[in-house]
Amino acid sequence: MSREIGIDLGTANVLIHLKGRGIVVNEPAVVAVDLDTNEIVAHGQEAYEMIGRTPPSIQVIHPLEGGVIADYDLAEAMLILFMRRIENQHWFSKPIILICAPSQINDIEKQSLMETAERASRGIVYIEEETKVGALGAGGNILSPQATMVMDIGGGTSDISVISSGEIIASQSVRIAGDDFNQAIIDYVKETYQLELGTKTAEQAKIAIASAQRVPQQDIRHHDVNGIDMVSRLPRSMKLSNNDLAFALAEPIDEIAKATEHLLQSIQPEFMADIIEQGILLTGGGALIDGLDDYLTHRLEVSVIQVDQPMRSVAVGTGLMLELIQSGEFERTQPTFWGRVKRQLKQFKRRLMG
Repeated sequence: MSREIGIDLGTANVLIHLKGRGIVVNEPAVVAVDLDTNEIVAHGQEAYEMIGRTPPSIQVIHPLEGGVIADYDLAEAMLILFMRRIENQHWFSKPIILICAPSQINDIEKQSLMETAERASRGIVYIEEETKVGALGAGGNILSPQATMVMDIGGGTSDISVISSGEIIASQSVRIAGDDFNQAIIDYVKETYQLELGTKTAEQAKIAIASAQRVPQQDIRHHDVNGIDMVSRLPRSMKLSNNDLAFALAEPIDEIAKATEHLLQSIQPEFMADIIEQGILLTGGGALIDGLDDYLTHRLEVSVIQVDQPMRSVAVGTGLMLELIQSGEFERTQPTFWGRVKRQLKQFKRRLMG
């Protein structure tokens, strides 16, 4: 019996779905590398806890940036380490893997994702767009001719797609997402309060109190942050409010909204009628920003609906998509032997050329 494994290989997190067990891995997509030996000393949550707390000889690295692989070798090694957690030496058949990608990555980026998954799993690999899989995981009927629209705000990219009859008929991808939200918080606090924050501290503030809109006085919440005073260079603590974060995140959220407006303006009237009737599904970690669905609903004049468990919708969708592929309801051609050889030769050439 074959193993069916779905992989949401994101810039911020890696989620792996195993048929019959659900999501078995959900950890940060980071590795800690010993620069003297080039060995990985930690990965996932353990490596994440080391951010900002390592000696000069150890560096914490995100192998993916902007939704695509930035370091092929580290991405492969990280994925192998995660795959080992579900490895069973008594399984003899090759696994069937579905890995997700942003909707508008180029052929080389898509190829690198497939190669990484193939080497890490030694199995048969399919690749699908995150928005399509996320819509399926959120309960959308992607095989229907009626259009489904989804916004997936991840760690490195925000993907917006319109799906009909199993295909993406229109899409927009912007490399503005969770990582940019973190940087916007850092820049805002530095400029407004002369306090320098670390990336991890900014991310924790975002998770705790991020808001897409200013709130009235009675709804203000606070979060303690620690950083370095820009004048004295000594440690200093302060309280950030959700209104502070609303100011900080206004620009990147506006850019995502503009990209969505641009896509809506290109859609045929029949599909627009479907979207108005059903609304837009909001998935990904960015969907958890307080009030983002309300802000986008007002801005776009179309109902935007935060799905249940938005960070897990893509991983859950991989399992459902594999079921459709295996049943023949959703056809995908498996790569041929010579197709795999051709990809391997291209990969070898690319690595030789650096």
